[in-house]
Amino acid sequence: MKSAMKITAVTLVLSAAVFSASAQETKESPAAKTPAKATLSAEELEAKFKTTLTEATMSGRWCMLTDGKMGPDKDEKYTITGVEKTADGQWTISARIQYGTLDFVAPVPVQVKWAGDTPLIIVDNIGFPGTAKYSARVMIYKDTYAGTWSGGDHGGLMHGVISRGKPSEKPAEKK
Repeated sequence: MKSAMKITAVTLVLSAAVFSASAQETKESPAAKTPAKATLSAEELEAKFKTTLTEATMSGRWCMLTDGKMGPDKDEKYTITGVEKTADGQWTISARIQYGTLDFVAPVPVQVKWAGDTPLIIVDNIGFPGTAKYSARVMIYKDTYAGTWSGGDHGGLMHGVISRGKPSEKPAEKK
């Protein structure tokens, strides 16, 4: 069923692209008359990335991949306390790591690459005492994230939403 939905989604995307291309050949689209949106500079993109992840919580789900099959989803949460650029493409993300009995804030060295205006966080072979070495590729888009990870002999997928502000700063729920 999932394969059929995936094939259907790909077919729809390809059909839309072909339709769009043929429509442009026959008449000018209204979008072509609208001036292009200004592209953000590298400094503006980096500032937006920093704002998105500073004092942010990434909440979502992850699953293991075993023999090409996805396992059940499990909840995950990453609390980011700060983000700093240290050198060209090199960044440090200060993250609270909670895994099993571990609970600590660690400076995580990462690379950030850009796909247009979309940042891709690259973690390569990073380990902490008591853990395996992990690698990951995580895309940030608007207030969401999605990626893949590996740690030793296992790995999987991850996705979720990003919220900002310390939990204590959020208003209490009304009863």
